[in-house]
Amino acid sequence: MITLSIARKDSVIASRTGKEESILVHEGKYQEGDSIILETDEAPCHLVIRLEATLSPALVFMKEKSFSLPIPVGEKHISYDPLSFQGNVHLVSARKASKQEITAWRNLALNPYDHHGNSALFPHASANVETRGESVFAARNAIDGYAAADGHGKWPYTSWGINRDPMASLRIEFGQDVEIDEIVLYLRADFPHDGWWKKATAHFSDGSSLELNLKKPKGAQRFSLEKKITSFIVLDSLVKAAGPSPFPALAQIEAWGTACPCPPPCPCGRGMV
Repeated sequence: MITLSIARKDSVIASRTGKEESILVHEGKYQEGDSIILETDEAPCHLVIRLEATLSPALVFMKEKSFSLPIPVGEKHISYDPLSFQGNVHLVSARKASKQEITAWRNLALNPYDHHGNSALFPHASANVETRGESVFAARNAIDGYAAADGHGKWPYTSWGINRDPMASLRIEFGQDVEIDEIVLYLRADFPHDGWWKKATAHFSDGSSLELNLKKPKGAQRFSLEKKITSFIVLDSLVKAAGPSPFPALAQIEAWGTACPCPPPCPCGRGMV
């Protein structure tokens, strides 16, 4: 069963439950402190969710039975489409993903519904530094699906900003073992404001790593690798290229590959972690 709810303070003001799919229409404006609650009676599981009509659907791995998305307001709303979570009618949906969808070659690092407090819904992005703690420079922006890179400071020019810290590190957790064979980076390119990295290193859960030689950003930079099973990617050892700007940043990271649909214990050897 899949249940979608709108929570306000200690009350549920709207709710809908379905066996394999739930579609909730909520009529009324969101208020500060409201949350969208996604619940399932089976976890872990793969779901296709769309918790806000202005955001893209996402195939996610739900490791716990409940996920809460706080409605972003004020400064936190700046990193979203200005129309997001606005208006008097809201359409929220979730359904079980098919085996064909789960095992398809896709960007496994996409989750526009990620946020700092998320521990249930994967992929999840975190970092040891985010510029001034501002939402437009948060780690989640690197997996929100928006690759526009020739600006900064507001949607759609969201990015992971490192506050000029050479020890900055970004972690993408998948919540399960996945098999990847390509990493794609979009470096922010708001010149002359921005700088850029000439090198970075990607680390994987098997202890291996891959050095990425980067170019001055202009669109996607793709890095192929032999198929690798991993539960996370850590991006660090960021080496800035020479130049006057001290502000390199990452607009988007993609990890292309496939996930395993098996529940644990996994007979094919690629089960959940």
